[in-house]
Amino acid sequence: MEKQHKFSIWYVLLGIWFVLILNNLISSQIGPKQIPYSQFLDQVRSDKVKEIAIGKDMISGKMLDDKGAEINFNTVRVSPDLAKELQGHEIEFRGEVESTFLRSLFSWMVPILLFMGVWWFMMKRMGPGQGVMNFAGNKAKIFAEEDIPTRFDDVAGVDEAKEELEEIVQFLRTPEKFSRLGGRMPKGVLLVGPPGTGKTLLSRAVAGEAGVPFFSISGSEFVELFVGMGAARVRDLFKQAREKAPCIVFIDELDALGKARGMSSMGGHDEREQTLQQLLVEMDGFDPRVGVIIMAATNRPEILDAALLRAGRFDRQVLVDKPDLNGRIAILEVHAKRIVLAKDVKLKNLAQRTPGLSGADLENILNEGALLAARANRDEVTMADLDEAVDRIVGGLEKRNRVINVEEKKRVAYHETGHALVAAFTPKADKVHKISIIPRGIAALGYTEQRPTEDRYLMATSELEGKVEVMLGGRVAEQIIFGEGSTGAANDLQRATDLVRAMLTQYGMGTTLGPVTYSRRNQPVFIPQDSGYAPPSQEYSEATAAALDDEIRRFMEKHEEKVHELLTKHRDLLENVAQRLLKVEVIDGKEFDALVKAEAKGNLPAPPPPDADNGTQQAPAPEA
Repeated sequence: MEKQHKFSIWYVLLGIWFVLILNNLISSQIGPKQIPYSQFLDQVRSDKVKEIAIGKDMISGKMLDDKGAEINFNTVRVSPDLAKELQGHEIEFRGEVESTFLRSLFSWMVPILLFMGVWWFMMKRMGPGQGVMNFAGNKAKIFAEEDIPTRFDDVAGVDEAKEELEEIVQFLRTPEKFSRLGGRMPKGVLLVGPPGTGKTLLSRAVAGEAGVPFFSISGSEFVELFVGMGAARVRDLFKQAREKAPCIVFIDELDALGKARGMSSMGGHDEREQTLQQLLVEMDGFDPRVGVIIMAATNRPEILDAALLRAGRFDRQVLVDKPDLNGRIAILEVHAKRIVLAKDVKLKNLAQRTPGLSGADLENILNEGALLAARANRDEVTMADLDEAVDRIVGGLEKRNRVINVEEKKRVAYHETGHALVAAFTPKADKVHKISIIPRGIAALGYTEQRPTEDRYLMATSELEGKVEVMLGGRVAEQIIFGEGSTGAANDLQRATDLVRAMLTQYGMGTTLGPVTYSRRNQPVFIPQDSGYAPPSQEYSEATAAALDDEIRRFMEKHEEKVHELLTKHRDLLENVAQRLLKVEVIDGKEFDALVKAEAKGNLPAPPPPDADNGTQQAPAPEA
């Protein structure tokens, strides 16, 4: 093992002393000649002194030597009376200056010691890993067991994941319970799932339940500009973890550090790969009996290195998925404890309206509802506040002050009514909850909100075809009423085309391609892609691509004709709902269902006459 030398203050003192001695030696060899004061007086009497400079204690000047050469000299002054007395007795005498070596030494040492003391005090106050030049120290935040208030009761909606992690808590509390049967503690636990589902919260709950220290660090904090610093931080992190065992080390966003090797587009040395290799080495040589659990979270498991996921490193992978209906109700109940809710608030209804949202989204909805209630100076949060909060999260902020002309507003009303009517008359389609022509977000001039009656995990071909027809309903309604479409259906067409292409290339639901899949490779599992469908090149032949394009076009045309027949059949209902929507701007699900049932019974009221002012006047601003 290489011997490590430690810094010592004695090395500094020895160096200063050596410099002072060397300075005196050099001065005595090449400096002015030092002569006794009696010799100086003799030279004065002999007229050999050319010039002098008289100081308080010293006399320096120039004189001639025995060969007549001019030299510099120094002599120490002696009292004139004493010099006259001594010279009368022909005594050689000289003056001596008191030594200033210690004085010079301390004049150097005191500032240096003062500076070093201040520096040591500042480094001590900063603590480990915070010094200016301490690049290799890890940046993990360390939480003592008493500083972690999170428990499993604070986590809701992920019961299966909690059950898996409760076993980890038992490992940390009573390891002998499992070791007596020959079992060992898992070295690592990887939490995978969409963003906002509570992966970090679960890891803190494990540490809080087990009562052990908690190290928290992001994967990106390992990677540094300087080569080798990331690997050094990994070593330092595991060293500190061993010293505080039993404990939990949590690495958030593991994909920033653990991306599969060879995926980097830049050649040459890769600092990230070095850091990953050091992490693999540390985890592989980790003794599970030490009592350190490595937990990590990611929403991109498909890009992680295979060596990181093998048994012996991350032994257990726990899915933290988006909550179902019961999970959303439980999450809302946990976050509603700090919110003052009105009696009309029904969390179950709110959970039914928010399928596909994560725990973070649900918490944000309650917070937005509380902010809206406070803005209106109410003492409690009502259901209307929470409904508006959902609309804000899903559709964006209302823009009631945006001026829309009459023609555009009519188009938006018929467009949204078309979506709603197709959904109402399509079997197994989600129920219409609200129709609005109030602009929201960046580009939405209106929207039709559908509420699923239950959570769905697979869909049949007929259900997917129904979704495509609902998307085409707005465009077809514009064509029936105005004789032509508009750019407002662009997003509907894009989403419908993507869904049909997925039906044909991924789900094998077409007639031309048959039961074959041409799915995209290495696609994100949990993060949705909003850039549209982009099949990989060379995935299938040109002839297959042409047949696919032809079938997509025939599929869309077939269902567009079906929607056209449906809306033509219910033309009066289309006019009635659209005119009502132009008048009130928002129709809820109950009113819409009443209009649909009225048509079925044959007592649908006549459509109200169009209002000439609709769309030109600005709606009043929302209550501040």
